[in-house]
Amino acid sequence: MPFPSSPRARSGPRRRSLLAVAPAALALTGCTGDSGGPAGDGPSAADRAARARAARDSEGLVERYDAVIAARPGLAGRLRPLREEVVRHAQAFGGGRTASPSASPSVSPSATSSASPSPSAAVPANDKDALAGLAAAERELADRRTKALGGMPGELARLLASVAAAGAAHVYLLTEGDA
Repeated sequence: MPFPSSPRARSGPRRRSLLAVAPAALALTGCTGDSGGPAGDGPSAADRAARARAARDSEGLVERYDAVIAARPGLAGRLRPLREEVVRHAQAFGGGRTASPSASPSVSPSATSSASPSPSAAVPANDKDALAGLAAAERELADRRTKALGGMPGELARLLASVAAAGAAHVYLLTEGDA
């Protein structure tokens, strides 16, 4: 006898799909080889550029978290662990951002995109919309990283897959989690 479907329609990824993302992504990237050069060679220019781009993307996401935490202090306890994980992602890609969430989310002189609006200007006026905005940013970045996996060498592809899976988990925690 089949079970009746749930009356509540869920949006976003389900827990099972989140649990399936990481192993599937790692299995796919496990088939790729290393950069192909001798063991003494460092990463190629394309690898360095991809790592720098991924670090900048994570640093931009940290700035979004900082802006939301500054504008919506009631969410700080929920967002700090996710923000700290995004800081670790940036560091894993070679970024150096370690500022605390209480630091001003001002744009540094070395920022790559001076045409973008200030992160604090984009924070919605209520908690639900602020969380939805962060979830959308996490989802978009995780999707871009997943799509980039095919052209990356093994180590970088595995790192991108892992960080993309973490981003998908963040989306779930931001949209479904009531912690």
